[in-house]
Amino acid sequence: QLVESGGGLVQPGGSLRLSCAASGRTANMGWFRQAPGKEREFVAGITWTLPDYADSVKGRFTISRDNAKNTVYLQMNSLKPEDTAVYLCAAGARIGGPRGPYEYWGQGTQVTVSS
Repeated sequence: QLVESGGGLVQPGGSLRLSCAASGRTANMGWFRQAPGKEREFVAGITWTLPDYADSVKGRFTISRDNAKNTVYLQMNSLKPEDTAVYLCAAGARIGGPRGPYEYWGQGTQVTVSS
């Protein structure tokens, strides 16, 4: 089970921090997002230590994890209106890479960037 928190409404240029706590130990953890009318897309992922980012968020978003708490974080800075989407946490029990594989999904948290 994955429990997300931290979404909300923020002005362009602002920041938000998302958190996702897993009920068990995981190998890969990541964040995806889905905007209305668009397909789900990879945002950021991390193995035990190796992060990876979509080109659209590089330099603005930072993913990190606390292995002792089975929790992954997504620090989002310099937010843009095009970052508006439902952000979903993902976790994988099998060792892979930052982009997967992912078998478990959270319920999603809304991030809205608007003035």
